[in-house]
Amino acid sequence: MTDIDPTGQEWRLVREESLPGPLCMALDVVAAETAANGGPRTVRVYQWQPSTLSLGYHQRSDDIDWTFCEREGITVTRRPTGGGAIYHDEYGDISYSIIAPAAELPGDLMASYEQLCQPLLDGCAAMGVPADFAHESADALYEPACYLRDIHPAHDIIYEGGKLSGNAQYRRRDSVIQHGSLTYHATPERTRACFATPDVSLDRITDRITAIDEHSDISRQGAVGALEDALERWADAKVGTWTDEELERAAEIATEKFGAEMWNQNATDPIA
Repeated sequence: MTDIDPTGQEWRLVREESLPGPLCMALDVVAAETAANGGPRTVRVYQWQPSTLSLGYHQRSDDIDWTFCEREGITVTRRPTGGGAIYHDEYGDISYSIIAPAAELPGDLMASYEQLCQPLLDGCAAMGVPADFAHESADALYEPACYLRDIHPAHDIIYEGGKLSGNAQYRRRDSVIQHGSLTYHATPERTRACFATPDVSLDRITDRITAIDEHSDISRQGAVGALEDALERWADAKVGTWTDEELERAAEIATEKFGAEMWNQNATDPIA
């Protein structure tokens, strides 16, 4: 399949923002609506503040130690994408999204991941960590946690044998959202504590995952800048921001859906 050139369309880069977990997810939805309605496509980088545990769409709520998360001030919100839970530390995690109309991206899932992960790979290389897709599968260590599930060559990014980034897509009828998590600094103890029955040792977790700061002296700010630059070049994007209407719409979705107990506990969409 021939790659679709993103530079033929209008793209905006929204530089890293520090946002509550529900708003992080709501802005993806709003960006998808904007792109599907003829507005700019979006590449964005964001930080979850406060630290957030994002659950996969099919995640069982009893996987999570809700008491620990509440005590530690960790927000819990459910993603519209699948996979396991990810702990987004305010310092250790760098997250990104790419949002565009479905008609402008490959319909084949593997081809789509290959194209949309390219700026992530370019950004990692600029950080001094030339990561790549996993070349072979690996069995799961602990299913409830995203970074400890089975390694999949389609969307898992590996460096020197450790998982560095996980990526997922939400394919709507008229748009595609791809978002992912890049580990700048690993926090295996903190991650493990978010789960109700984490029957996997810290040694095995440490063997499975890796982080940018284990292989490069680049600062977190420098790593964010490298990823933003890579996204900007890939899409030929112009630095932009959200409109007032988008922010208002996102705030509503964050409150009514991504902050709602029925969504986060039961995966029941209150605004479907």
